[in-house]
Amino acid sequence: MQRFAGVDYFDIESLLNEDEKMVRNSVREFVDVEIIPIIEKHYRENSFPMHIVPKLGELGLFGITLPQKYGCAEMNNVAYGLVMQELERGDSGVRSFVSVQSSLVMYPIFTFGSDEQKDYWLPKLASGEKIGCFGLTEPDFGSNPGGMVTRAEKVSGGYKLNGAKMWITNGTLADVAVVWAKLDGEIHGFLVEKGMPGFSAPEMKGKHSLKASVTSELIFQDVVIPEKNILPGSKGLKSPLMCLNQARYGIAWGVVGSMMECYNTALNYAKSRVQFGKPIAAYQMTQEKLVYMLNEITKSQLLNLQLGRLKDLGKVKHTQISMAKRNNCEKALEVARMSREILGANGILDEYPVMRHSANLESVKTYEGTHEMHTLIIGEDITGFSAFE
Repeated sequence: MQRFAGVDYFDIESLLNEDEKMVRNSVREFVDVEIIPIIEKHYRENSFPMHIVPKLGELGLFGITLPQKYGCAEMNNVAYGLVMQELERGDSGVRSFVSVQSSLVMYPIFTFGSDEQKDYWLPKLASGEKIGCFGLTEPDFGSNPGGMVTRAEKVSGGYKLNGAKMWITNGTLADVAVVWAKLDGEIHGFLVEKGMPGFSAPEMKGKHSLKASVTSELIFQDVVIPEKNILPGSKGLKSPLMCLNQARYGIAWGVVGSMMECYNTALNYAKSRVQFGKPIAAYQMTQEKLVYMLNEITKSQLLNLQLGRLKDLGKVKHTQISMAKRNNCEKALEVARMSREILGANGILDEYPVMRHSANLESVKTYEGTHEMHTLIIGEDITGFSAFE
């Protein structure tokens, strides 16, 4: 099997430290060996490759930035971004699995949880022994999470939860759900465990995108949660939005992996596909597309690297994360579609990865804040006027 050599037109390699390169290279090899050969089969069968979960844990990819005392790798945010990049080169569904486990489950438990919650859940989630999901989006409230109708009511010994969540990655697989609900009108986080009476997580079917990922509904019917399962440090809409910022950061990096895979596929194809006596790579129109793709990949890489450095310095703004997520998702989708054009009719075959990436990116561009929502987030920041209301 030929190993992926990466796409690096501006010698970004020279800006990475040895730990960052080591992590990236180990995940790159993992994707080449463990994911690329099997992912089309899982995509075709609408299934997630569960056998890779312990291996992801062994590599230390879950909660990679969290402290070693919880069994985590305690790496920096650039290393985390590079992990997301390489995983999404394999498939958006695999990156989503790790992103949810890390940014939307382990992060809120670490940030808002009690010592007891952290000591119990984080090591198990880090190893992959336990799987988590994140319940914020509702059937009628996506871009406006503050409008949620899921409610928690104080009862003897704990809280009673009623409501529903939708579009939940890993929901059916999860041992624990980080669920956001209104308690006395204020948003709090709760840990809802698999098997609690009244809690169900049916899988959503019929997707044309993220087919190698499990997407679910979460349904709560008088689910009684013990007192110890509220996240004591969570309060208000700011708490789940902090989690979303972690996820958006990972997405900004992840889609660069899909861009690299699509570009690399199109470049190799164009150099070997002969029409009218010469490879199509020799024609100006094909070269224009390839250069556009490389240009957008390079800009996205540089955007991500500076974003990661700012995050590691504690200086990053959520609006900067929005800019990277917005730009990189849009350009990744363009790159995937352009790659499909270069491949012509062959581009729709699952012998090549571009149509799968293109379909996946339709979802990735939408989740964790649509393109339009991120536009308005940045717009409010630069003008001082909110266009949301």
